[in-house]
Amino acid sequence: MEPISILIGVIALAVGFGGNAVVSKKRIGEADQKAKKELNKAKDEAQDLLSKAKDEVAKVKDDARSQLEQDRKDIKSTEKQLLDRQASLDNKLDELDKRAEGLRGQEDEVEKLKDEIRAIRTKQQEKLEKIAKLKKADAEAHLLKMTEKDIKADLEGLISKLQIDAKETAEEKAQLVVLTAMERMASEVTAERTVTSLKLPSDDMKGRIIGKEGRNIQALQGATGVDIMVDETPGMVVLSSFDPIRRQVARIVLEKMMKDGRIHPAKIEETVAKAQQELDKVIMQAAEDACRETGVVGVPKEIMRYLGELKFRTSYGQNVLKHSTEMAHIAGMIAEEIGADVRIAKTAALLHDFGKALSHTMEGKHHHIGEELAKKFGMSDEIAHAIGAHHDDVDATTPEAYIVRVVDAISAARPGARNISAENFSERMRDLENVAKGFEGVNKAYAISAGREIRVMVEPKKIDDLTAIKLARDVADKIESTMQYPGTIKVAVIRETRAIEFAK
Repeated sequence: MEPISILIGVIALAVGFGGNAVVSKKRIGEADQKAKKELNKAKDEAQDLLSKAKDEVAKVKDDARSQLEQDRKDIKSTEKQLLDRQASLDNKLDELDKRAEGLRGQEDEVEKLKDEIRAIRTKQQEKLEKIAKLKKADAEAHLLKMTEKDIKADLEGLISKLQIDAKETAEEKAQLVVLTAMERMASEVTAERTVTSLKLPSDDMKGRIIGKEGRNIQALQGATGVDIMVDETPGMVVLSSFDPIRRQVARIVLEKMMKDGRIHPAKIEETVAKAQQELDKVIMQAAEDACRETGVVGVPKEIMRYLGELKFRTSYGQNVLKHSTEMAHIAGMIAEEIGADVRIAKTAALLHDFGKALSHTMEGKHHHIGEELAKKFGMSDEIAHAIGAHHDDVDATTPEAYIVRVVDAISAARPGARNISAENFSERMRDLENVAKGFEGVNKAYAISAGREIRVMVEPKKIDDLTAIKLARDVADKIESTMQYPGTIKVAVIRETRAIEFAK
């Protein structure tokens, strides 16, 4: 490039830079002027805001000062009211102190008056004793004796009336509860007895049962533990054993073998094993049915076995399981009527006789055995006690125990429930009359209403009305302590005075 061109370019660049510098300086001056204006404006606005803030602060101070003055006035007013109230209370306390002081003085005066009255009464009593020549205790005894003599007849009538009313009321309520339960209970009055004899289909079957040289009947007796008699009754096989379960096994075995026709020792052992298994199922089913029918739950499995065995036991001709089931129903109804525990009453009534299932294998009475086993297998103490107390040798201490005892008597005493011979019945009637005749002043005694009532005729010269009431109670106590009987016996003492005259 030529030097002249280069020089021209340099000059041009220098002129351009100079022009730009002049323009920039002018702009900076304008910006400086604008900034000063804005700064002055901001200073003016800040001054206005500061002035307003000072006015607001002054106003707040004035308001706070006014509020403080008002609060001070209110506090002074409250303090004045409290001081006035305190002064009023102090005045009232002073008045109460003065009144209490006055009352203490009056009490002292009253006590002095009491002492004076006691002294006057003592002097009057001493004067009366001197005049009457009787001590106070003697006068009281004499007065009581005269009063007793005057009102003796009234007392006799009142006592007799109260006793009759109480007895009628109690009997009416008890009869209502028992009759309501019995009316609601519908069951068999008597139950089936255990079958102890079987009919032979033919005379040929008798020879098969006996077997060659008696081996079959010996095998049957050995396997079942039952005495089998084929010659006692024509056309019948009689089973004899103290254990009803064994008799039932023997009955099942003989029925099966007579139906099958094959009788020999090996077959007998096989049939006995099957019969025992079948009977176990029947026993458990009977117990389950009884619990389901009565609504009793939670009975241990061990006790269920004994309960089911009662199906094959009888007491005076009454099936024990039927008797227990009936008792459970009636016990539940009575417990519901009187507000006792229905579950305990029904469970104890159903299980009250399960000890009879093993009374021959354990020492003791069946109700004691039942109570002991109930506790052993986890039954509650209330149920165990009710089982053990359903006879008179154990005192009943709970309402449920009394209910079980009552329904046991109800179920056993229902007409036809048990077989009692006429001889035993007559003997019981004689014993009942002899108990009454053993008392002094008794002329005659008659047992009536099948032994439910005894009428005692007394000599009116020896027995007065009060003594007749006492005699009735004594006769009832002696019957309770010396005789065993179901239900209750009414004792009626009759004192009759006759006035006889003849017109001529």
